[in-house]
Amino acid sequence: MIHYEKELNPDQLSVVFAEGGPMLIIAGAGSGKTRTLTYRVARLIEKGLNPDRILLATFTNKAAREMLTRVDRLIGVDTSRLWGGTFHHIANRILRKNAPLLGYGTHYAIADDEDTSQLINTCIAALGIDFKGERFPKGRVIGDIISYAVNTGMDLEKVVAGRTPYFSHWTTEIVEVASLYRRKKHEANLMDFDDLLYNWRELLLKFPEVRRDYGNRFEHILVDEYQDTNLIQAEIMDLLASGHRNLMVVGDDSQSIYSFRGANFENILRFPEKYSDVKIYKLEANYRSTPEILHLANRSIRHNEIQFYKVLKPVRRRGVRPKLVSTLNAVSQANFVTQRIVDHLSDGIPMHEIAVLYRAHYHSMELQMEMTRRGIPFEIRSGIRFFEQAHVKDVTAFMRILVNPLDEPAWKRVLGLYDRIGKKTAEKIWRFVSGSGGAFAAVFSEDFLKSAPKNARPGLLECQAIVKNLINASEGMSPADMMGVILEKGYREILREKYPDADSREEDLAQLGNFSSKFLSMEDFLSELALMTNMVEEDENYYLDKSNGKVILSTIHQAKGMEWSVVFLISCSDGMIPLARSLKEPGGEEEERRLFYVASTRAKDQLYLCYTLLSHNRGMNDCDGGPSRFIRELASAARSPRDCPYDHMPVYGD
Repeated sequence: MIHYEKELNPDQLSVVFAEGGPMLIIAGAGSGKTRTLTYRVARLIEKGLNPDRILLATFTNKAAREMLTRVDRLIGVDTSRLWGGTFHHIANRILRKNAPLLGYGTHYAIADDEDTSQLINTCIAALGIDFKGERFPKGRVIGDIISYAVNTGMDLEKVVAGRTPYFSHWTTEIVEVASLYRRKKHEANLMDFDDLLYNWRELLLKFPEVRRDYGNRFEHILVDEYQDTNLIQAEIMDLLASGHRNLMVVGDDSQSIYSFRGANFENILRFPEKYSDVKIYKLEANYRSTPEILHLANRSIRHNEIQFYKVLKPVRRRGVRPKLVSTLNAVSQANFVTQRIVDHLSDGIPMHEIAVLYRAHYHSMELQMEMTRRGIPFEIRSGIRFFEQAHVKDVTAFMRILVNPLDEPAWKRVLGLYDRIGKKTAEKIWRFVSGSGGAFAAVFSEDFLKSAPKNARPGLLECQAIVKNLINASEGMSPADMMGVILEKGYREILREKYPDADSREEDLAQLGNFSSKFLSMEDFLSELALMTNMVEEDENYYLDKSNGKVILSTIHQAKGMEWSVVFLISCSDGMIPLARSLKEPGGEEEERRLFYVASTRAKDQLYLCYTLLSHNRGMNDCDGGPSRFIRELASAARSPRDCPYDHMPVYGD
């Protein structure tokens, strides 16, 4: 027997022992959500419910396995028959048996992202679209548009207009590609990830007997991270629970931060409207953070108007107040953070218990450089190292051929950016360029266009034009200005054609331009980049104990669900957090504040909020220096200096 009263607090106990019906559990950060779900499942089984009558929907299979493993240990019952896993995992199990009802075979294949992009590119070619010398979005970009439309229930035309307005003149063609893509998938007995959810819902809507069968089978349905569900996922759960209505959803509206993926914040807000007899429980006891950190987080999130009101209540004893750190610029911010990391390591805090969080990946550029210089091992959870990203390498490749026209790897990378130029064709073109005496003279000759197959010539014309523009503009131009020219003369269109996150990548390049502005020549800038990319840990950094893991660098989105002893939140300025482009979207400011809240509540013991006095970004007019509005509103709400939720440290840097 489980001694629930000893293992759970009163709020958790109320959830675990609830009889059934619709339940909404508002689980604050660090409140033991997983523990509560685990004990709820254990209690249902202990009461006599067969495990195969329970459906546990999570957002990672790891989360489901962790919960079920804990249930096994608690009550010693085999839970392998319990239906637990991600929405996609459960959808696949159900569709394997029922796919013929929708015209698929039971042995359908599942397309991954690469398969999807390739098939969409095939559809583009099959339609014979006349590009009229313009760039048309690649399969990866159209796939992202289609996916967002499916998961949000929006018309494809509206998604194109809202997410990629620069492709609005191609809307008719994009709709045709999407239509052909759907047909080809069906003909090939193929489903992509979005089809798994879409077809699961279609199955329940079109076949009432199937809906009844699975509704009766899953007597209790539990949904984790409900604030991150999209329209389809929420509707599926409603359909399955329409008979018995034993639907328990667990989440935190204050941690809803994935609207860019199609998550619908209104699912959790409107749950009480769909289920008028819902029982609402709040888990507010926080076991993670000190009272001082929670005071700051609570004070911040109360500025959101649309939310379920709650207050995180500390279980731990008092600690130190969060620190607000003003630095002169991004370089001095990086110097402060790295020096303070070294101090904490010297105090015995393990590396893996220290994290630096930021709103966008490019915010960490100077920090990555400084940590590399000092030999501090770090792991990036927000992607690859800044200077190793494809778009950064692309832009610097253009600059490299201006500095050294015989740079073979740079030429091949630039050539590969254009349509119909693969590795073999690039090699053939390079042999012509390198064997003609002068690389630029060869590029501008008529024979340049003849050095590749005919279908590659439109791409070669584009390449020829941009190189000519760069050469004409390069005399006396700074590296920062040259990057602007590269974008304006063609690379921006390449970004938009190739990447769904083109705006974010352009922000990366603006930050790279900011960094490059301190170099007088492209040679100096490129040399520094090469040194940074290849730098190894120096012997003089022997004082750092590298046996205890690595410091974590992560975007706030990637950090959700994690916790560390020490957290630095950097670039806390308007335009950075909140991110400037997010403020232009409906509900953008409140979602950005939720991100600030999520970042703050990752810290267990110490929290640093860092901002720069000077503008952090070159070329972004709506990004200013000084503290973020989220920090300013914390101070303005304080009734006295003692009530202020942070200590302001002196300006760091000169």
